[in-house]
Amino acid sequence: MEAPGRSVEEIFEDFRGRRAAIIKALTTDVVDFYSQCDPEKENLCLYGLPNEQWEVNLPVEEVPPELPEPVLGINFARDGMQEKDWLSLVAVHSDSWLLALAFYFGARFGFDKTDRRRLFNMMNDLPTIFEVVTGTAKKQVKEKSSVSNNSGSKSKSSSKVRAPEAQGRQSKPLQPKDEDEEVDEQEEEEHGDTLCGACGENDGIDEFWICCDICERWFHGKCVKITPARADHIKHYKCPSCSSNKRAR
Repeated sequence: MEAPGRSVEEIFEDFRGRRAAIIKALTTDVVDFYSQCDPEKENLCLYGLPNEQWEVNLPVEEVPPELPEPVLGINFARDGMQEKDWLSLVAVHSDSWLLALAFYFGARFGFDKTDRRRLFNMMNDLPTIFEVVTGTAKKQVKEKSSVSNNSGSKSKSSSKVRAPEAQGRQSKPLQPKDEDEEVDEQEEEEHGDTLCGACGENDGIDEFWICCDICERWFHGKCVKITPARADHIKHYKCPSCSSNKRAR
């Protein structure tokens, strides 16, 4: 049982933890997630836990359950549709579950109209799991937006104007301020709109980022375990999700 009197901030942190867990299952851990969703098994659910861990499990047996349950039977559709479509479907149902869970807590702990609105606004400031998994949020960013780390070891550029070979992962000389000051300012404004394909966050702007050459989504290096030194030796980077497409089948 949950302790009474939880705050909006506590429920939001619960939401963030579960959301991060599900994003991890559908992106960086997608091979493991795919293998656990065996259509030959019974109705399975994807659970995101507050500690940012996920699990595929059977629903609880008690009726009604203590907490709202995720959608049932995600495993049955796994082999009946394209993998990206299946992941998108799981993502949108997971978004619905997280909202239901958060507002269940809001009702249970007696949130008034103001607190419920504040909780929703805090959640709505984050992109949905569906947007992260499908890259919808990234597509809304202008093609020329760029992200670079503070040492200049990584520059981000439009996929349509990339240099050959390692492209966005190589160091890129900074242009003189007197020639490109306006462009730099515009790119800096757009940095905050780029979302990591793994964690769905846009924080860590000064950290190392890397772009997948297949789906063209951007990732924090730490989220996909790629360092700047390792990136220098990668000609064509494939994110965990794209790398798993063939293996999972």
